Amino acid sequence: EVQLVESGGGLVQPGGSLRLSCAASGFTFSSSGMSWVRQAPGKGLEWVSTITSDGRIISYTDSMKGRFTISRDNAKNTLYLQMNSLKPEDTAVYFCTKLRYDWTIDYRGQGTQVTVSS
Repeated sequence: EVQLVESGGGLVQPGGSLRLSCAASGFTFSSSGMSWVRQAPGKGLEWVSTITSDGRIISYTDSMKGRFTISRDNAKNTLYLQMNSLKPEDTAVYFCTKLRYDWTIDYRGQGTQVTVSS
């Protein structure tokens, strides 16, 4: 059974930082592309970032370039998202997702809440 368990969310002031983690199990993590997506209150899912199975190719939504960093540790079956210079508009539930070979979402975790507020 595929499991994706996010952690690391919380309340942070504008300009602050958080590091999200996603513990993966039930599949060959080192062979899977992964993404982070988010959902703000009252809005649809928004793609944040994608990383290939070997970590060599990474992409971000333009608004997050230079602030967010996606990474992975295949030895620990864990995906990360380092978020710096957080803004109130980054407030959302952040989801870790496993991707199919065609880069569509295969599985999604339960999410972790990130709230940016003073």
